[in-house]
Amino acid sequence: MSIRSLLAAACSLCVVCAAQAVEYTRVNTTASQISFTYNQMGSRMYGTFGKFEATLDFDTDNLANAHTTLHIDLTSIDAGSEDANTELVKPAWFDTEKFPVAVFESKRFTQDPKIKYLYLIYGQLTLKGITREVQVPVELKPDSAIGVFDGELVLHRDEFGLGAGEWADTVVSKDIAIKFKVVAPQQ
Repeated sequence: MSIRSLLAAACSLCVVCAAQAVEYTRVNTTASQISFTYNQMGSRMYGTFGKFEATLDFDTDNLANAHTTLHIDLTSIDAGSEDANTELVKPAWFDTEKFPVAVFESKRFTQDPKIKYLYLIYGQLTLKGITREVQVPVELKPDSAIGVFDGELVLHRDEFGLGAGEWADTVVSKDIAIKFKVVAPQQ
């Protein structure tokens, strides 16, 4: 094989590798979703947050500069019943009069060395005025010109002062599974 052929093959390989890098910098909040599940008196319950804003700066080949933020309007909660929705905005739970928004801000991203599209996002979650370090596993599901980021965080409600007073017992599970699907077009 000649030097010219080797150089052409090497250049082709570089182009193929570069073509695999994908960048996502916008979030389609209309197509995205944040939901949660928990147990109440032995029954599985489901709810959603209808309003949130998100930013994303994610390049599959440049995780060192990746960043995301998520601002959730806690008054947009839908826990499946009007009674639950009314209760959850009160001081014992989210206290939305004082703390109307929950915020997640990433600090760094890492990629699972064994699974190509699995990432771990390290960041801070602020809820009800309390900030905690969290780790969120996220799977990127590339589909045509869209990336779908699916993740789940198990929230320990005691760490954020959620469910105080009469709700401090185990009527409502201590762990709340927060699931999200963030849809972002490729750039």
